Amino acid sequence: MPAKITVRNNGSLRVEGDVELLDSSGKKYDLAGRTSFSLCRCGLSKQKPFCDSAHRAAQFVSECEAYALEPPKTT
Repeated sequence: MPAKITVRNNGSLRVEGDVELLDSSGKKYDLAGRTSFSLCRCGLSKQKPFCDSAHRAAQFVSECEAYALEPPKTT
């Protein structure tokens, strides 16, 4: 299944599908066979980069609606 990422209003980024999650040095996170997980957007999770629902207590607010990006600039 191709990867799908859903931006949840006032919450996490929900990741579903066949993905690899890497840290900044390229080391792969062990997802223990999961094909879906949530990533923190609020910055308050104690399990970063994964969401632990800390956004709820913090009343994190961020509502996003899809839009088209500008085409990449050519050089």
